[in-house]
Amino acid sequence: MPQLNPAPWFFIMIITWLTFSLIIQPKILTFVTMNPPSNKPRIAPTTTPWTWPWT
Repeated sequence: MPQLNPAPWFFIMIITWLTFSLIIQPKILTFVTMNPPSNKPRIAPTTTPWTWPWT
């Protein structure tokens, strides 16, 4: 059963993982912008209670 032989698949997995983590991931992370922290005060949302017609 060839799927039990890890020789070719383990090498492919390691090469794929290294390619992603060393080459592709840094290029993708340059496009992602982080939200800068905000110094605005937090405002609690004002909610009105729901009046149920059967109570």
